[in-house]
Amino acid sequence: MTQTNEKIVGILGGMGPEATVDLMQRIIDLTPALDDIDHIRCIVDNNPKVPSRIKAIIEGDGEDPGPCMADMGKRLESWGADFLVIACNTAHYYYDAVRDAVKIPIINLIDLVSNHVKVNFPEHDKVGILASPAVAMTGLYTKRLKELGIEDVWPDPDYQERLFNIIKEVKKGNTGSKVRDDYEKVCENLLHKGVKIAIIACTELSVLDGELPINCLDAAQILAKEIIQVAKNTKKLTGLAGL
Repeated sequence: MTQTNEKIVGILGGMGPEATVDLMQRIIDLTPALDDIDHIRCIVDNNPKVPSRIKAIIEGDGEDPGPCMADMGKRLESWGADFLVIACNTAHYYYDAVRDAVKIPIINLIDLVSNHVKVNFPEHDKVGILASPAVAMTGLYTKRLKELGIEDVWPDPDYQERLFNIIKEVKKGNTGSKVRDDYEKVCENLLHKGVKIAIIACTELSVLDGELPINCLDAAQILAKEIIQVAKNTKKLTGLAGL
């Protein structure tokens, strides 16, 4: 614990690297600060060598990312982190592997975002999901939202494929106008399916910050706010394991 009794966050990152930097920038931007000392301390393992979640989940023949992520969690704990976050929606499929490897709390992004929708948008019984096919295949949001009485709505198959290609382009560092135009078309598809709000449930998509044709709740933004509140002790630890 720091001298000011603020908590230190440990970030399991690198999935992908730019998305991790985007999360850190959000934390900096959202933290009320007059000087360096007012910002929160982050211990970050920006590890792009985590085995591919796409190969493990979608293609089914990749190395299990769980052990690598568990090791990252243990190292962050040993370096002084008071609580952990995983800077990737899809990687929460391996949340239990990290939770079982450490003694400190871990914010569960899926629970955090799903509860945010329920509390702040109680009038909506369905929500769009903008995420990789791996998030759909694992049912990460589907299961949690269903428990809360909320239906998850996904883009039509051809638009979902387009969204997957957008995610791949961002991983390559391409955030140009063509990528952004395609992203807007996917959002429009969700609008046509009758949803009024959507969760940006992929940190690569969070990098494509800007105006979209549908009201979006960015998981990365919600996570950044939660990190600050927990670190600053202005909010009790909620939606956490390891307590």
